[in-house]
Formats: sequence, structure tokens, C-alpha cells
Amino acid sequence: MNAQIEVAAGVIEDAAGRVLIAQRQPGKHAAGFWEFPGGKLQPGELPVEALRRELHEELGIELGSARTLIDYQHDYPDRRVHLHIFCVTAYTGEPRSRERQALKWVAVDDLLAAGLLPADAPVVDALRVNKSADRIPRRR
Repeated sequence: MNAQIEVAAGVIEDAAGRVLIAQRQPGKHAAGFWEFPGGKLQPGELPVEALRRELHEELGIELGSARTLIDYQHDYPDRRVHLHIFCVTAYTGEPRSRERQALKWVAVDDLLAAGLLPADAPVVDALRVNKSADRIPRRR
């Protein structure tokens, strides 16, 4: 197995409680699957810094604040990914595709059926727990 890859991703929710996901592009690992916006940490970069950079690069939004939702590892046959997942609690701008990736808003209960990466299943579970407690802040 190759070295561990550090990834930061954000759960962005709209006023209707749907979550934004992006489709992995051809040529990337797991192309065609859907994932939460984010990407790899650069050397020396903190997870929240990577999230800020990636959301700007991918979606053209500026992160205001975020809180940790879940932090875990997932093993693929050829790699281990350490995922730092945040709930985006404030941002400015309107999310749009800046890297030609498909985007869509999906209800939490429909995320797994939408073709989400298997590595993201724990995120869906964490979102369901938070939803049931109504603790995910919504963009105002």
C-alpha cells in the first residue's frame, strides 16, 4: 500500500437541507463517483486551510467558518486516505463548478444512492446523526 493521503472536504448545505456533491472527473482515482468538495492537503497545510483553498479553487466560494464533523481513515486496495470532514457553517459566494466537474444538491437520505464514493459512507452516517439532532447550521 502507498503512503497515506490527507484529504479535507466540506459538507455544504442549502436552505432546503440538501448537500452539495461533485463528480470525480475522468482520469482521477474513482472517476465517475460523487464526493464532497475538497481535496488533498499540501505539505505543511492544516486541514481547515486545505478546505479553504479547495473550496475556493473548486467552487469559487470563500470559507467563513467550519466545524469538524468526522475524521477517519479509509483503505483502498492501493492507498489509505485520511479524511478530515467539516460542516461548512458560513461561506460567501455561490458554489459553481470552476473545474468542469458536475455538481448537484442531494438530500442526505439520498446521498448513498447518488453514487457517492464508498469512502464517504461514514460521512452520511454522521450527517444523519446530526440531522436527527438538528445540529447542522444552515446558510442564512
